[in-house]
Formats: sequence, structure tokens, C-alpha cells
Amino acid sequence: MTHRLPHRRTSRFVPLAALALVASSALPGELLHSQEAPASGAETLPLKTARTHTFTTTKGSWLSLDVSPDGSQIVFDLLGDLYAMPIAGGKATRLTSGMGFDAQPRFSPDGKRIVFISDRSGGENVWIQSLDGKDTTQVTKGNNNMYVSPEWTPDGAYVVSSRSSGLGGAAKLWMYNVNGGNGLPLTTEPTLPATQKLLGAAFGKDPRYMWFAARTGDWQYNSIGAQFQLYVWDKETGRVSQTTTRFGSGFRPTLSPDGKYLVYATRFETKTGLRIRNLDTQQEEWLAFPVQRDDTESRAPMDAYPGFSFMPDSKSVVVSYGGEIWRVPVDKSAPVKIPFEAEVKLEMGPEVKFAWKIDTAATFTSRQVRDIQPSPDGKQLAFSSLGKVHVMALPGGTPTRVSKGGTGEFGPVWSPDGKSLAWVTWDDAAGGQIVRANFDAKKGWTTQTLTASAGLYTDLAWSPAGDRIVAMRAAAREMQEAGAAFFGPAAADIVWLPVTGGTLSVIMPSGGLGTPHFTKDATRIFAYGRAGLQSFRWDGTDIKTHLKVTGPLPPGAGGEPGLDAALVEKESRHYIGGRAARPLGTETHLDPAEPTPPQPPPASLVLMAPSGDQALAMVGMDLYTITVAQAGAVAPTVNVSMPAAASVPVKKLNTIGGEFPTWNSTGRVVHWALGNSVWSYDLDRAKVAEDSAKADARVKARLRADTTKSVKDSIMRADSIAKTDTTKKKPLPAYTPAEMKITVMAPRDLPRGVAVFRGAKAITMKGQEIIENADIVVRDSRIVAVGARGSVTIPAGAQIFDVSGKTIMPGMVDTHYHPQWLTPQIHNTQTWQYLATLAYGTTTTRDPQTSSTDFLAYTDRVESGEMIGPRIYTTGPGVFSAEPVRDYAHAKDIMTRYAKYYDTKTLKMYMSGNRQQRQWLIMAAKELGIMPTTEGGLDQKLNLTHGIDGYPGIEHTLPITPKFEDIFEWYKATQVTNSPTLIVEYGGPFGEGWFYQTEDLINDVKLRRFTHPVDFDGKVRRRGAGNAPGPAGFAVKEEYAMWQHAEDIAKTVAAGGRIGVGSHGQLQGLGMHWELWLIQSGGLSTHDALRAATIVGAEAIGLGSEIGSLEAGKFADLIVLDRDPLVNIRNSNSVSMVMVNGRLFDGNTLDEVYPRKKPLVRQPWSYTVPTAAAGIRQ
Repeated sequence: MTHRLPHRRTSRFVPLAALALVASSALPGELLHSQEAPASGAETLPLKTARTHTFTTTKGSWLSLDVSPDGSQIVFDLLGDLYAMPIAGGKATRLTSGMGFDAQPRFSPDGKRIVFISDRSGGENVWIQSLDGKDTTQVTKGNNNMYVSPEWTPDGAYVVSSRSSGLGGAAKLWMYNVNGGNGLPLTTEPTLPATQKLLGAAFGKDPRYMWFAARTGDWQYNSIGAQFQLYVWDKETGRVSQTTTRFGSGFRPTLSPDGKYLVYATRFETKTGLRIRNLDTQQEEWLAFPVQRDDTESRAPMDAYPGFSFMPDSKSVVVSYGGEIWRVPVDKSAPVKIPFEAEVKLEMGPEVKFAWKIDTAATFTSRQVRDIQPSPDGKQLAFSSLGKVHVMALPGGTPTRVSKGGTGEFGPVWSPDGKSLAWVTWDDAAGGQIVRANFDAKKGWTTQTLTASAGLYTDLAWSPAGDRIVAMRAAAREMQEAGAAFFGPAAADIVWLPVTGGTLSVIMPSGGLGTPHFTKDATRIFAYGRAGLQSFRWDGTDIKTHLKVTGPLPPGAGGEPGLDAALVEKESRHYIGGRAARPLGTETHLDPAEPTPPQPPPASLVLMAPSGDQALAMVGMDLYTITVAQAGAVAPTVNVSMPAAASVPVKKLNTIGGEFPTWNSTGRVVHWALGNSVWSYDLDRAKVAEDSAKADARVKARLRADTTKSVKDSIMRADSIAKTDTTKKKPLPAYTPAEMKITVMAPRDLPRGVAVFRGAKAITMKGQEIIENADIVVRDSRIVAVGARGSVTIPAGAQIFDVSGKTIMPGMVDTHYHPQWLTPQIHNTQTWQYLATLAYGTTTTRDPQTSSTDFLAYTDRVESGEMIGPRIYTTGPGVFSAEPVRDYAHAKDIMTRYAKYYDTKTLKMYMSGNRQQRQWLIMAAKELGIMPTTEGGLDQKLNLTHGIDGYPGIEHTLPITPKFEDIFEWYKATQVTNSPTLIVEYGGPFGEGWFYQTEDLINDVKLRRFTHPVDFDGKVRRRGAGNAPGPAGFAVKEEYAMWQHAEDIAKTVAAGGRIGVGSHGQLQGLGMHWELWLIQSGGLSTHDALRAATIVGAEAIGLGSEIGSLEAGKFADLIVLDRDPLVNIRNSNSVSMVMVNGRLFDGNTLDEVYPRKKPLVRQPWSYTVPTAAAGIRQ
């Protein structure tokens, strides 16, 4: 990205009437006039204001403030704008406006300017604004860094700010000259370790010393002990000294102008307070307690405590807490409230919300084709869809199944003569096999099982000679016993067997290698793994490395693990995240070793072409061909991030994304799939078109040069000549790969019959409606009537279920569901996670970040009735900053992937770059009809911008608490639906820990029945501590911040905001109830809590007209409870029956009881105590 020099733009500050204050900070300040701020000329964000919401508030959340040097004024931030008012309080004047988020203002030493953080340029930067409203300067450059807590040096010549690269990592202190330059790092190794995060630079009377707070790493989930401590940097010696050692941490240092006092924030037990230290005597005491809860347990994007300031006479501190501004004397006399009233004008982008219908056609089109393989003659294509192998003629033939088997079929490969296929099978109980199918023109396809024993087989490759099949093999138990995500066996071998079947021969242990394949050289097998693209002989010897391929670093990536990686790891591995804080000692010169420089990520797959001269690489969703150079003993490493600048010829093949890439038999055509579409990229045809374009460009360039030489300054004439030239051939059109949609139809599971639920109390979620003694009539998959008993017509022949004394409510909608995670590549026959989820009454799930596209295949299986489960909706894989959005057109390409090929109707914008990039994405989402949600990212400032920009959803807690009127008005105005996931809350210990401490889970029969033993034992029998995998260790009740967050939730709903219920997949099934109980615990009514878990969740995913309430015309998704959750919210966990799409299951066994009588098949993983003839006998 091009860096811009500091520049001046039209002011966003209102011209002040207090001209005397501007002229001299020694003169008393005048009152500011309240007036509307002018439109900002400095704001260059692509999204323009489409909605506004105005309100008046006397309280604000997380108010960072400063006092002018003459003590006459206060400047503070509120909901992304800056305000000023007299020191005595009163009506505040809004100084900045627009959609840019401005925060953390500080007065210059002369009182004439304010420094602050703003993203108005498209990314976060440090800005300076003059008080007369005539001058705005962007101090820092670029748009890919994050800045926190800017502060002036005492001479006013520099600004010091914390700066981190990209979307996270350990912020460092940088100093910027106000007149320009790229800035200077102040505290680097070996002064401080690279892992240290430094915040809140502060100066006192002596400019030699700078105070700040530091911690190790960006943040830590389930943190224990001190997070920050205070340090002092001596600018003359460069030495750093630690000045606090408190268990409650030390952060946000503030020095008195007379050099006598230090005030800083810390914790005592669960509450934050301010400590004051006499720097002459080193004596400390509490100045204010309790105050605003700190933000040390999240990423602290606006520092760990809001900015505050001493008065110029050093006799008092002006600070915000309780949503108000207070003047606190240092002599411990009574504090004085400084009242304020702010007129807020919240400017927002357009609303991006859509509503969809659920398809009820008898058949549906499979969402995904996988493992595509063209036949050697290029006339047929084999692939897996709906868990079965299909073949179709090219181009445009009708897909047909190859076998009639009932097990899952995956990864087909062709024989070299094109007359046979082989694939692997999988059954949860029986394991997997390798199957061969031979084609006969008269008999069609006939199949033969080649393997003699079951196992876990993957990645088949047929040898060029046609006599052997190579495979990856592991024990079937590795997948059968995997309780959660299974990303491959721990111990796999590369094996081969004859194509006629027989004994397996081990070539070598895989050692991390996978995807074996061949070139025309039949003596060597190629495979890809951590060491790159390698080959070896049939006996596993003579291993050679041919190529390593890497992709681009995320923008601004630094040595500290980036936020993307840490949060994604947390999302997919439950708990792994930031690093723990550790004490550094008084003189800090620890860990002097250089940090590991950021390494470009390796390609996820590299395949050698059959010709052996090119390789096909997959990096993220992008595909590249790479010329393979013979560069000696050391294999070359090729970075494909900029193909034109790569060390060897590199060509990017796709724009929207691609999966399952493969070569054709000649090595001149590349195929890949996305959703249910397949592309074919002909390298030779592409080169012809490319050469034509180059030749045309050369002619135009020569004509321009000749014309410019003879007619000065006449480039336009040269262009005209080039356009009208008829002496050369017109260039060929740009090459685009051929695209083909593959239609594999499947019957939709459509139950038939009429059922009546009679006598239960119905909590319909139709407004406040409650029917004490109801009749609910279901025909096929929809509700046809709901009313008081006897008030609706009961169809003849209906099956009546007497549910007197019970309660019926809509099935729950889990808006933040993860199955943690589904097995990729080889798919389970039945996922236990779906069973547990349904048994506990969740009938619809929305998974916001699936990591892979396997969800498409699992969704097909549920929709066809092959697999039991709730309704499955997902965002698909998240859009991360690792796929940097280049411009609006690129954002539309990304969005097209989800709108056209995944058909998710939603996606998760997972902190995808800077504000400009995030706005491009929401603009593209609106244009293409996608309703996205967003990752909260432990960053309340980020969350607020998501709502302002029009994103309809935010996942996870807004970490700062308590919240006040400004945030509740923001919820009301934006109508964003927040799924707080208190079960893994941001800003405090995960809420699930409370239930592991207090619930008798080990004796919960239902939980044991529906939870895989590996998952059950790992969470229930023993628990980790701190950042260890698995549920965190012990914390007393008041340590959990979720109780305060729950109070915020109740106030949000009361204000007209929207809250969903999401379990995060922490404990399948029961976790949804835990989350429901938590959000209700802060005063939310039981009915509103149940609405959040049903109709609000349905509306949040665009299905409010189809599910979420018990109304005629809606789908028959409902649960029958033995006890009334309106009386006690914990009664939600008394599910006796659950109906999804008109099928009724016993809530304790998942036996289907209507319209079929069909017991649940015993699952292979079901809890079983070992038995053996030998062993100790009691």
C-alpha cells in the first residue's frame, strides 16, 4: 500500500469562540458554543452515511478524557466522536463527526491542538487537530497498523503512541515528529522482549522519563494473576525499570504536572481502583475505589483504562467512572461530579438484512462436488457428491452413481487406461476399504473390494503402469475414537496394493506427507508435506525435495503471532489464544534473543504435473502454476504472493477461489471445484491469449513513442492512432477458464402425516402470546393451526399426542454454533454432535466459521435424511485478513464465492483488515444479497464500527462492562444482533467454567448418552487451568464478568437492542441451555430470554418468517418440555420430545416416534465399559 506523507485536510473541529484560549494557554478558557460539527473533508471512507440516529445522553461508556493545560476545558470521546466542554461541565460541543471512529484525545502542551486516533483515512492512524478548526494533520502513515493512547512529549514536538502491526500482536511505543517522518521505535530488544505489549505512554515534570504499562502477549483467555505492570523508560540511557509488582496489575500511569504524584489503575480482587503514589516518599494509597472495570482481560484496543488527567495545579484528578466524569482531589476529600450533556448524532451505513424462504421442493441440488478427477482421455469426470462417487461425460453430461453401495465413498481416481475407478469407503462402525470399479459397455460398472481388512484409507493414486494403487492408511479406530475434530491420523503409512487386491505393502511411514501422486516416471512417488514437495522410490528410499511454496503474509504481520491466527486457533481448538503475562524483574533486559521473523505461510497443497516440469499450488483459496526449476541440491522456495516478482514463472489461475485442484493427464489443463461448479484452465490457450495481449501492448507502446516524438505532448493522438490502426490483428480476448455447474439431485426428506399436540402450555413467541391449554396441529413439515384447546379444527386421522401439564415452545436457534469440528475429507456416517444438539432441543444452528467447506456435504446429508440433525446453516469459512481485500471489485469476488458457489446467504467477516476493507466487504454483501456476521475479536471499538457500518451481526461479548446509555442507543439504532457467547465470554473467565464447577455432570445420564466419551472425559472428568486446552480451572463466582455482562444484556433488550443465543459448541446440546441461563441471569425476563433463543435468533439469520415461533404456516420445529421455563429458566433443560421439520423424536433417546417408529441406531462411540477375560477382579 502506498504510504502518504502527512497532509492537511479540512478540519473536523468546530471553530471555537474561545479565541483567547487558542492564542494563549495562560488565559482562562471560554465556554464552548454547542453547534453541529461541519462535514469532514478528511474522511475518505468508501461507505457513506445512509442512516442517522440522534439522542441526548448524560452518561458514556469508556470515556477517555484530558484537561487543557490551563484547566479550563475537558475533551473526551463518546461513541466515535470527540466532544469538549468547560471544566465545570455542562453541554458538550461535538468536535468531530462522520462515520470515522475518533478516540482517545489529548491536549498539546500549549493547549492549541488535540492528538487522537482515527480510522477516517480507511485505517487507524494518529491525527492532530487544531482547536481553531482550521488544521488537521495525519501524523502516521499507511492503513494497516493499530494505534493506542497517543500522548505528546512535554516539548510538543513529538507524539508517542502504541503501535501494533496488522490486526494484533504486541504493540510497541513509537515516537512521531508532528512535522513528518516515519517514526522511531522507543523500546526495542534487548531493552524489552519482542513479546511485550506496551500501552499508555505518560510523561511527568521531568521529560527524561516516560512511563508505560506492559504485559506479555496481546491478551490471554481465562487469565490468572497480573496482566500488566508499570515501567519507566530513561531516554538518556535507554534503560527500562519496572515500578509495580501488584497482583492486581498496574496500568494507565498518569503523572502530576508538579512531578509529585503518580496515579495508576489496578485491581483489588474483582474490582478496579486508582492508586496514588507519592514519588518523593514512594508511599501509596487508594485514591478511588471501585471505578470503571478495566479492560485487561481483552485486547485493550482503547487501553486498559480510559485516559484521565491531573488538573494543572496537581491537586486533583479528572477521571471517568460509572459513566460520568469526576474531579477527585488528591487529599482524599469528597469528589466532585462534572456533569455533561452530549447531543449524539450516530451516522451509520445502510442496513444489510435479508429474509429467505426454506425450500420444500421434493428434490434439491447437491451443494458440493468433491475430489474431482478427469479421465485420462478427458471425456469423463469422476467426483464425490452426497457421499457417493459419480461419473459424468464431459462436457455437460448427466452425473450417475458408479456403485449401489450404502457406505460413504470418497476420493475417486482413474486407472491409466480410463476403464476403472478406485475410491475409498467409510462407515462409522465398519471402518473403511479401498474399492475398485470396472466398466463394461454391456454390464456397466461392477465393483470389487480390494483391501482384506478395514482401516482408514485416503489419498489414492493409481500408478502409471496401471498395476498398483498407492494409498494413505491408518487404523480405523483413529477416526472412530476421535471425539472432536479429526484432521488426520497420528500414525499413517504410505502403502500400495495390487489393483486386483491382496496384501498391502508399506512403503514408508507418512512422516507428515500426504496426497501421493505420480508423474510419467513410474519409479518415483510424489507427495506433499511440511518439508515441501518430495518424491521417493517404491521402497521409501532416495527422498528428494523438489519445491517449497509459500504465500503472502497478512498485511502488517510482525514477529508476534497475529490476532487472526490466535483467534482462529481459539475458534477451532477451543481455547488456544494469547500469552500469559509474566513478571520481568526490576531491570528488564530479559530474553535478548532476536524474535523469530514472520514466515510466509506454506501452501496447503502442491502437486507435480504429470510432465514433471510444473507444479500446481493451492494457497488459501488461490491456485497457481509454478515452473519447477532444477536448482541443485537445495530445493527452491517460491513465494507466490506477487507472481510477476517470483523467482520462477508463476501464474495465478483463479479469482473467486477454488478447491480440489488436479491436473489432467497431459499436465496442460488444471481443474478445480468450488461448491457444485468445476473449472478447467487450459494453459496453452491462456498463453496464446496472453501473447496476443502482449503483442498488442507492444504495438501501442511503439506508436505512442513514435507519435510523442514527432508531436510533443500528444499522447491522446497516439492513442487515437493505436485505436484506429488496421495494419495489425486485433488482440484476442482475455482468457477465462471454462466453468461448468454440476447438478446432482437428491430427494429431500419430507415427512408426511398429521399430528396434534394437545393440552400443553404454548409459549408461541408470537409477540407476548402464551396459550395455557393449546392445540397445535402439524401437517407434514409445517404448523397449520395453533390455538386454545378446542378452538382449532382437528383433521380426521390425525395422531394426537396428549402433552397435558407440559410446555411447548419453538425449537431453539443456536446463532453461534460450532460442532467442534466436523471431520473433513472422509465424512462420518452420523456426527454425534448433531445428535446431542437435537436431543437438547436446538432445531436450527448457524455456524459462524466452519474452517472448511465440508459443511456443504454434511448439510446435504442432513437435508436428504441420511443423517439425523438440526437444520444446518453456516457462514462457511471465515473471511480473514490473510486474504487481504484489494478493492471493492475484489470484495465482490470474495462475496461471490459465498453468494453463488457456497449459497450460504451469510458469511463471517473475521476482522478482515482495516476499516476501508471491512466497508468494501459490507458494500459487496449488500449488493450480492449476503447477510454477514462479524467476529468480536475482544475489541469493543471494532465492534462499534461493525454496527456503524451496517453489519447485522456481531459474535461474542463486547468486552467492556458496564455499558451505559450511549451503547444501548447504539444497539437500538444499528439493530445489530449480538450473540454474546458468555459461555466463552470476552473480558473475563469463560462462563462454562461456572457450570463445570457447580453442575453434577459426571452423573448426567443424558449428557453421557449423547456426548462422545473423548469429549465427555476431556471436559468433565478433569479440567485445565489458565490457557490450557479444555475448560479453564477454578474461579470464585464474583470473578466471572459474565454477571455484569448479563446485566448489560437485560438493559440492551429493554432499550430495543437484539441479543441472540449461541453456545459456541463448547458442550454440544447442553451448552445451549447454559448460554440461555447466563444471558437471563442479569435481570432479563425469562420470556425475553426464550425469545432470544428462538424468534430473535431466527430473524438474525434471515429465517424469521419460517421458524422461531409457533404460528400457522411456519415449519414444525418445536420442543416439548416437562417443566415450564417461564417459571424457572433452568426448566429449558427438560426436553421430553423434539420435533424438527415435522419429524418427532424422543428427547432422551432420539428414537423417532412420528411419523415413523424408528429407533436410533446405536452409535459405535457409545459409552461402554471395557470387558476382558483377564484383569483384576474385585
